[in-house]
Order: sequence, then C-alpha cells, then structure tokens
Amino acid sequence: MFFKVFLKNCSLIYYQRQRDLTKLRTYGSVFVGAFALFSSKKLIIPTDDFMALPITPIPQLDAARDDMKTRMELMILRVQAEVCKALEKEEDCNKFQVDRWFRHDGGGGGITCVLQDGKVFEKAGVNISVISGNLSRGGVAQMRSRGKKLKNDEPPYFVAGISAVIHPRNPMVPTIHFNYRYFEVQDGDDLVWWFGGGTDLTPYYLSTADAIHFHATLKEACDKHDKSFYPKFKKWCDDYFNIPHRGERRGIGGIFFDDLDQPDRETCFKFATDCADAVIPSYIPLVARHKHAPYTKSERDWQLLRRGRYVEFNLVYDRGTKFGFNTPHARHESILMSLPLLARWEYMHQPESKSPEGELLEVLKNPKNWIEDCSCEES
Repeated sequence: MFFKVFLKNCSLIYYQRQRDLTKLRTYGSVFVGAFALFSSKKLIIPTDDFMALPITPIPQLDAARDDMKTRMELMILRVQAEVCKALEKEEDCNKFQVDRWFRHDGGGGGITCVLQDGKVFEKAGVNISVISGNLSRGGVAQMRSRGKKLKNDEPPYFVAGISAVIHPRNPMVPTIHFNYRYFEVQDGDDLVWWFGGGTDLTPYYLSTADAIHFHATLKEACDKHDKSFYPKFKKWCDDYFNIPHRGERRGIGGIFFDDLDQPDRETCFKFATDCADAVIPSYIPLVARHKHAPYTKSERDWQLLRRGRYVEFNLVYDRGTKFGFNTPHARHESILMSLPLLARWEYMHQPESKSPEGELLEVLKNPKNWIEDCSCEES
C-alpha cells in the first residue's frame, strides 16, 4: 500500500515540476511522505475476503481497532469465509447462500451461510452473530446456574461468535460441529467476560484413522497453549455432548470449554483463534478421503437414524439453543440452522452388537481416548 501511494505521488511531483510549479517542487517530497505515512496507519479490513460486510459499521471498527469486540468480529468473519471456501472447494459446484441480517428490535445481527442439497454436503451451515442488548432474566438465570455472580437481572451484554454444523450426504463422511464465542456483560461497574467453544465430530461409521487425525489436530492446537487443555477439554466435550435418555454420546467428541477467563483476555483470545483455525485441517481431509465412497440404502438409513439423535440433543439439551430461545427478538432460523435437512426415527431400533453400526454405538456409550498411548499417525 505504501509503495503504491509513493509511486502515484512521485508521478504527480514529476508532472508538476515539468510545469515549473515551484511551490509543490519545494514541498512535494514532504507531501509524499506525510500522505503515505497517514495511509499506512489506516486499519485495513479485507472485506472482499469475507462472505459479507461486517455487522458493525466499518468506521466503528476502525475507531476501536484494539477493542476485543472488534478483534473477535474480524476473526470470526475470517474463519467463516475460510471454512465456507474450503467446503465449496470439496463441493466443486454448489455455493453458499449468504444471508446478512439485523435484529430490528435489538442490537447487532449476523451472517448466515447455508449450502443445501449439494453433491457432497446435504446441509452445511456456517453462521456468525454479533449481538448486543440486555440479557433476559432467563438468560441471567442460566448464567448464574453456571456460577456467574451477576448482580443485575437484565444487564447489558455483547456476544460475538461463529457456529457451524456440516451434514454430509455420504454416510461415510462424518458430521462436524464447531462453535467459538466471546461474551461481555456490563454488570454495574464490573465488566464480566469469558470465551467458550469447541469442535466435535459425529461419524456414522467408525474410522480409527479419522478419529486419531481429528483428535490429534485439536490436541496440537491445545498443546500450543497448555498441555493440560486437551485432556481436560476432551473430557468436558464427552460429558457435554451426552444424551442421557439414550445413554450415549452424540458423537466421538473433540474439545469443549466454557467460561474461559484466565489468565487474561489476550491469551484466551489467541487460544480460541487457534482452535477455530484447527477446524479445516481436522475435517477437510476426512471429507476428501470418503466423499466418493460407495454406500448402501441401509447405511444411508443408519445415517438418518443417527441424525435423529443429533436433533434430540440439540433441541433438548444444547445450552446454545436454550440461550438463543431465551434471547429477546431471537432469529429462530439461525438458531435452528444446526438441524439436518433429513432425519429418521424408528421405534426400538437396535443394531447387532458386532455390526459396524453396533461398533459405533459401543464407542458412543463408552467414550475412547483416541490418541492416548499411540503415535497419533494416520493408518
């Protein structure tokens, strides 16, 4: 940018000198340097690389370039675009529908990107939201139940996050979910903040190589910050994505954390960013490996049955879904974006224990430490 400005103004000075404009001949070099320096200090927001323009007006982002709210919004915009483009590359022809929306009765909005009825992805949704307003009493009660000591019943809040669920067409390709978010609550004179999120995998047929690759990629992201993170957040993920009435997990886990506010915001932000950046390398190789694999009608039916379990968890137990519906003027289409296009329920369905379906069910009932005591190499 500096170089372009320099060349442009050098050309101007040369032209002016040719016409004997002596005043600009004297001060031209000063003008070039000052103009280029001024230009180089402006915040460069690469909006052409995003799926849509930011939700917060660009002048406002520019004025608060070091604010965590700005940095989080720009991070999730970047990750959303990178994930969508990576999925479109695997899809090869179908593109995401981009829906930029605003809360007419509240603050902020979001960008919902959905790809439906693709050759590879039956439904893929990658959503960001940048929301502000006042928490409802139900939302405050939910936070207090998690140990947040909020004094006010309806305090102002800000949240920015990215959430995605990718449902493939081929049952040999697993479903992935990820979510990373930043919360601020202005509780009187106190600013209460935290980060949360995670990435988890839901296969329909078990592949040890896939599971090891997925977990090893997430562990690598965690280990850059703290070697205790992966085992702690892996267990948290197994415990969170649990369907108690079925006695099974939704999938083979990954990582999950919430209320992360130590040691400081900068460290927590960098950790959340590295986790979000691990999504593509953890998942896209699995898509490329299995998207052309042959499958039968019975395998497709099993996939739809497992999607039914996915729906049960999201509607009955998921904290994000509950918070969304407790938020005034919530956008229900974006909240329910995670649901698959198709699902199936059968009465008292039980696979044979030694079948591939039974093997998966055994792991869902008894979570496994995929990279413990192994070389973490793909087979």
